[in-house]
Amino acid sequence: QVQLVESGGGSVQAGGSLRLSCAASGNTYSRYYMGWFRQAPGKEREGVAAMYPGGGLTYYADSVKGRFTISQDNAKNTLYLQMNNLKPEDTAVYYCAAGRSAIGWELSAFKYNYWGQGTQVTVSS
Repeated sequence: QVQLVESGGGSVQAGGSLRLSCAASGNTYSRYYMGWFRQAPGKEREGVAAMYPGGGLTYYADSVKGRFTISQDNAKNTLYLQMNNLKPEDTAVYYCAAGRSAIGWELSAFKYNYWGQGTQVTVSS
């Protein structure tokens, strides 16, 4: 069983930055595909960024490329999402997720097996 706990959400003005953290149990990042997803009110959950096991390949949604960076610190068992130049449309609940196999579907929520509880990000204009 994988346990994921997000933190780091909050309120920020447009153009600001936030860094989300996801603490995981065990050697999650070396064995699982890791992803960040978000869900705004009335919208479907969408993939934002993903990373292959061990911290190799990364994938980003077009809407966040160049602004968001996914990374991990294996020593701390922590996954990060650095979010820069935030926009009001980035407002959502952000979730960390782990999947056993997401190749070809890196940003698809249905490929992920374990989820954190979510952390709210609010960007005001």
